[in-house]
Amino acid sequence: MTTTPIARGLEGVVFTESKLTFIDGEKGILTHLGIPIQEWAESSSFEELSYALLHGRLPNAKELDHFDHDLRQHRYVPQELIENIKLYPRRMNPMQALRTAVSHLGMLDPHSEDDTHEGRYRIGVHLIAQFATIIAAIARVKEGKEPVAPRKDLGHAANFLYMLKGHVPTEEEARLFDMALILHADHSMNASTFTAIATISTLSDMYSAITSAVGSLKGPLHGGANEAVMDMLDDIGSLSHVDDYIGGKLERKEKIMGVGHRVYKYFDPRSRVLRDYAALVAEKQGKSNYYQMLERIEGIVLEKLSAKKLYPNVDFYSGVVYSDLGIKKEFFTPIFALARISGWVASVLEYVEHNRLLRPNALYTGPVDQHYVEIEKR
Repeated sequence: MTTTPIARGLEGVVFTESKLTFIDGEKGILTHLGIPIQEWAESSSFEELSYALLHGRLPNAKELDHFDHDLRQHRYVPQELIENIKLYPRRMNPMQALRTAVSHLGMLDPHSEDDTHEGRYRIGVHLIAQFATIIAAIARVKEGKEPVAPRKDLGHAANFLYMLKGHVPTEEEARLFDMALILHADHSMNASTFTAIATISTLSDMYSAITSAVGSLKGPLHGGANEAVMDMLDDIGSLSHVDDYIGGKLERKEKIMGVGHRVYKYFDPRSRVLRDYAALVAEKQGKSNYYQMLERIEGIVLEKLSAKKLYPNVDFYSGVVYSDLGIKKEFFTPIFALARISGWVASVLEYVEHNRLLRPNALYTGPVDQHYVEIEKR
């Protein structure tokens, strides 16, 4: 028997190189192409970050305009897909619906098997555009409403909110949602990105890789944490109950949702950006109850758990931001996918350029020196 150590959850294992995203969890640093996430959120757009991730550099004005035009042109999905979404059960999990729709989209694409860089890039850009249309359609159908067709005269974030709610959002709402998409667009080798890479490493098609990623993101340990934060706030009910509720959690050594991260041992820098925006939205819209509870929970966490390097992560405040934008809890994870599709596509394109089939080993711990026993003798 070998004594090779096991890296549970592949923690600490380096299997490839990437020029896209850098994280220093000890210092709370996150950069894309060397640029801090705070600068992306404050100065950029989801469209620009998507281009930068796919191309490994910032675009000039003409390149960004062309890329934005490409996204707007390919927001539409085949009507056959929309009609099929209407047939999905109303009780459907939205991530199940998204996973099925992406796979269906692949069957409708006559060039889905194009394994050239140009072919994969084309599919990737189309999927970045089409995810918004698909997710909005799923949400509308689940509410018994007719899907709203995309508009070419709106930016990516504004168009999604328009398709979701049936009316054009305010500039402030569109900017807030755009910023939220930027913060979730890529995060190095997370579970869903790794899953997409594992699939493409077999030289499967782009749609299969992204379908795999959606299935991975569906898991509550990955994509559902912000929904769990909102469930926690609903359980607490009011600011006056926070101390007793969180105190009880700490005494029982139970997890506080939205606190702690596998990578970050300091503040998740994305949570700091979202906290400030959540405060502004809460104040302007008079929805301060959730924010006040989160603010108090953060204070307790910093007092009681900072010594253990447990701090609020991006999910701590993202749920209340989505809620204030009128997005239902069950669609928080699909919104995550709406942002992360850019990171998935970029990572797949980067990895497959120097592809090697992923084939890890497992330490065998079963019986040895056994022999087959006829069924009559068992």
